[in-house]
Amino acid sequence: MPAHQIDLILFNGRVHTMDAALPFATAVAVSGERIAAVGTDKEIQTLGHPGTLIIDLRGRTLVPGFIDAHIHFATWALHRQHLDLSDAPALEEILARVAARAKETPPGTWILGDGFDPNAWSDASWPTRQMLDAVAPKHPVLLHSKDHHSIWVNSLALQLAGVTRETPDPPGGRILRDPATGEPTGFLSEAATGLVKRVVPRPTVEQLVAALREAQPFAWQAGLTGIHEAGDHKEMSALRAFQILRHSGELGLRVVQYIPAAQLDTFVQAGVQSGFGDEWLRIGGVKFFMDGALGSRTALMLQPYEDEPDNHGVAVIEKEEMWERALQASRAGLALCVHAIGDRANRDILDVLEAVREEERAEGRPVLRHRIEHVQVLHPDDLPRLARLDVIASMQPIHATSDMVMAERHWGRERCRLAYAWRSLLNVGTHLAFGSDAPVEPFDVMAGIYAAVTRRRPDGAPGPSGWQPQERITREEALRAYTLGPAYAAGEEGIKGSITPGKLADMVVLSQDILTCPAEEILSTRIEATIVGGRIVYRDPEAAIG
Repeated sequence: MPAHQIDLILFNGRVHTMDAALPFATAVAVSGERIAAVGTDKEIQTLGHPGTLIIDLRGRTLVPGFIDAHIHFATWALHRQHLDLSDAPALEEILARVAARAKETPPGTWILGDGFDPNAWSDASWPTRQMLDAVAPKHPVLLHSKDHHSIWVNSLALQLAGVTRETPDPPGGRILRDPATGEPTGFLSEAATGLVKRVVPRPTVEQLVAALREAQPFAWQAGLTGIHEAGDHKEMSALRAFQILRHSGELGLRVVQYIPAAQLDTFVQAGVQSGFGDEWLRIGGVKFFMDGALGSRTALMLQPYEDEPDNHGVAVIEKEEMWERALQASRAGLALCVHAIGDRANRDILDVLEAVREEERAEGRPVLRHRIEHVQVLHPDDLPRLARLDVIASMQPIHATSDMVMAERHWGRERCRLAYAWRSLLNVGTHLAFGSDAPVEPFDVMAGIYAAVTRRRPDGAPGPSGWQPQERITREEALRAYTLGPAYAAGEEGIKGSITPGKLADMVVLSQDILTCPAEEILSTRIEATIVGGRIVYRDPEAAIG
């Protein structure tokens, strides 16, 4: 390549390429938005010219840009303005924060919050509307649980939504009720949350665009160069907002958008298929929900919860309907992206996907990149089925260490043997794609890699071996699941996921080598620079990069 075409050279580094043809190098050359060459310092430095930006990495580590394979980035951007309850240690603290917000908010205005977790309280019983009534009687209040599968609301919110004792549970949803009176307690799960959320004023697309514009730098600071937006509202506000940023030249993250099941018919009629779009914004597939979540005790299980013998969880969609919708999507060329947490939910969607694969192969249709989101607990009989069906396991490592105590309480230790089973899934040949599920968990890739390789929390719990240590994976495997894994899941492994000539120049500079440093130091590894399309979009002020 002629020297005048090289815009950027990074040399004197430890380059983990994730490319099997050349796994390790010391220097990279970039031309425009793409990687031009990878090799030794001597080889690459000869390609420069007086106009080339040359960066001495001084021994720092360079890896492919991180791709969060499951994130609700638009929601995270909007919810930055909500009450953050994720660090509230007790019910009393949450009520105090709601009370404080009520004092500074005009009466009648909604108070919204995120992140409360009854499983972490000393009294793990569900909270009630009367508790919120006492601290905010003149404001409708809606608080999202940590897993975003339940809401806690006050009486005024229920009144505005028209939810009473006569309101039936919607299909795939649950309204918790007082056993003595039948009145709603103020705690609603899964599809029932929509009964109240539909009356909360929705942000405009313009407001979402502004929120995303402000949120992008936080993603770059975490080393993210791409995201898989795991769903959208039926109004498709996230896709609309991303398109506006794309057209204005302000979209600085590469977005793979998954559409909500409610819009499947529209996309089928329009002929839109998985992969439609460009290198900045494309359609990934269609998002469905099989069940709920562990924290809300709505994950669908083969056997009842250990501490609730009458509870098997919630089927958000019945298996027969899922089968019909899955075939409709596949026939239209839309890949399936299906939320399944409980072992029953995973078995049901695997049964469905088996039928889908049989039809795809029998009719000679493209074998789409179908994926299951979370795959948090499997029955041993179902473990090999993802690989056999070529279904991607889209998982979130931080969930394992965040949920471990709760998982054993609700599912029992025996079932947890195949909870968050990364090692077992890899051993049978499953493709892994890692993400965060933000805003449920932070989009902290270093924390995710640490959780994947140690199965420990940052404080070291539950001990040196970690929780269910047989499911630990190697650092290289974890790094691959944040780079090539998501690229493969979206059918983009030809342009993303590794530092390979011809691919997009999306890269991250790390303060140290996470493949060789002591495991505990992975957490303290800093993102010193993030490069998207050959452009440095983030620099650590203390690192003096570029």
